[in-house]
Amino acid sequence: MAQSLRDKPQRGSALDNHLRTGVQRTTLPGGLRVVTEHLPGVRSASVGIWVGVGSRDEQPTVAGAAHFLEHLLFKSTPTRSAVDIAQMMDGVGGELNAFTAKEHTCFYAHVLDDDLPLAMDLIGDVVLRGRCRSVDVDVERQVVLEEISMRDDDPEDLLGDTFSTALFGDHPVGRPVIGSAHSIESMTRTQLHSFHVRRYTPDRMVVAVAGNVEHEHTVELVRRVFAGHLDRDAPSAPRREGAIRLRTAPTLSLTKRDVEQAHLTMGVRAFGRHEGHRWPLSVLNVAVGGGLSSRLFQEIREERGLAYSVYSGVDTFADTGAFFVYAGCQPENLGDVTTLIREVLASVASNGITDAECARAKGSLRGSLVLGLEDSGSRMNRIGRSELNYGNHQSVSETLARIDEVTTDDVREVARVLLQRPFGASVVGPYRGMRDLPASVRGIVP
Repeated sequence: MAQSLRDKPQRGSALDNHLRTGVQRTTLPGGLRVVTEHLPGVRSASVGIWVGVGSRDEQPTVAGAAHFLEHLLFKSTPTRSAVDIAQMMDGVGGELNAFTAKEHTCFYAHVLDDDLPLAMDLIGDVVLRGRCRSVDVDVERQVVLEEISMRDDDPEDLLGDTFSTALFGDHPVGRPVIGSAHSIESMTRTQLHSFHVRRYTPDRMVVAVAGNVEHEHTVELVRRVFAGHLDRDAPSAPRREGAIRLRTAPTLSLTKRDVEQAHLTMGVRAFGRHEGHRWPLSVLNVAVGGGLSSRLFQEIREERGLAYSVYSGVDTFADTGAFFVYAGCQPENLGDVTTLIREVLASVASNGITDAECARAKGSLRGSLVLGLEDSGSRMNRIGRSELNYGNHQSVSETLARIDEVTTDDVREVARVLLQRPFGASVVGPYRGMRDLPASVRGIVP
């Protein structure tokens, strides 16, 4: 791949970086990073505390601990109850929430710019001082179990988890972020508390703030909130080390559900975020199944009417990833839909995409990138993820230039390498066993 396409670290002084990207960065004692982006013309502020800890950091005995803990920390702090936290945020018309992923957890708030001190204080109190009381563990355990049941009732959500396991096996990347009913039922307060104090350390955290904010004022707010935590010498859990080691090949899984549609996801292990193929892979994804003019949408829905929903997607982790295709259709059409998907992917693997497809996909990426950054929340997400994942920042103009640099040959080479890898697949539908699946589905995995 061309060197110009690689996600190279940005060099230069902090001032140079600020002038180029609009992002300012300060590292506090303990390794805590604070990044801000001032957005003229807005009256809001979005705050996120990003922790570089997710379900990938769990041992099998505590599968789902990162997500469970995310729930639990909102229940109480030494000075606030869950009701206090909710009432304070509702009192300023703000939003307070969190999410957990494979490799990180984010606690965030969106408020008026005048209420930035309140938002910072609330989020910091939850993240740093949230208590893991036994009574709260028992209550929230039931909430998480209800969430697992809700996931099981949604075929597409369930399919996402079963596909990850089919593709990555029992590696932590392949396990559901939410855990299992067994792991959640057996998890103890001691395990969750230990997960919190040993992994939520300043060197694993990024505070990202975007909106009508000033960097130095924000840094001072962070100093106050983190007082007593920046210089604390507490034992921490070891970090993730080394590249992913997958001992098993991708597989085919089937989950029987009495539903009206059959749901299929199939895909291959893709590139990690540091391998330099980010934008050619993004262009490939859009051309194959990322829009109304994509090959899969046109072939399967527009020309044949075999599915309402069909699309492709990309997941990216530190050292691996996934390129996948989803389709939902009538059970009797699953064989034809799968055959068409395999034909489209085989054609792209052999011949690549056309110049016209490449141009349309790049235009789609450019538009969605810019339109998706029109509010402070999306800007906060962008700078928080960038700091946590790459430790550097690109301006929007630089990112658009990277997209423009992608050539049809770049995409063809990525497709050739990627789509010849072994496929994994998962099906959720009204099938009694593997023998009931169409031959084209059973043939995805040798």
